[in-house]
Amino acid sequence: MKAKVTWLEEMRFEGLSESGHKITLDGTNPGQGPSPMEAVLLGAGGCSAIDVVSILDKSRQQLTGCEVELAAVRAENPPRVFTSINMHFIVTGHELSEKHVARAISLSMDKYCSVMKMLDKALDASSSYEIREA
Repeated sequence: MKAKVTWLEEMRFEGLSESGHKITLDGTNPGQGPSPMEAVLLGAGGCSAIDVVSILDKSRQQLTGCEVELAAVRAENPPRVFTSINMHFIVTGHELSEKHVARAISLSMDKYCSVMKMLDKALDASSSYEIREA
């Protein structure tokens, strides 16, 4: 996998992925794009959500929605790494099995989500969930 980051102006950069997708990163002005740490947090949430949706789909669950609310804590002093991340999954569908939802989240967090597997070596990772009927 390859990517390229190009300085645009001030503390604003453009990231270009190998697949051709662009993202603007901004270190000082949150209105211009996510900070690099926000992008990491979004990557963790996206990675895990993809796993959960895929696992529930393979389990033949009638899923209609999946959201992940992420809460991260950063160290006070530089480098301001994440010290903890909690992922709260809100899974919506028809007659979803709690057993299947809990298993999908556990598999993602502990086995399949490559972003969380990298991060969990350096921080405390936790998850929670709620199931909503569609």
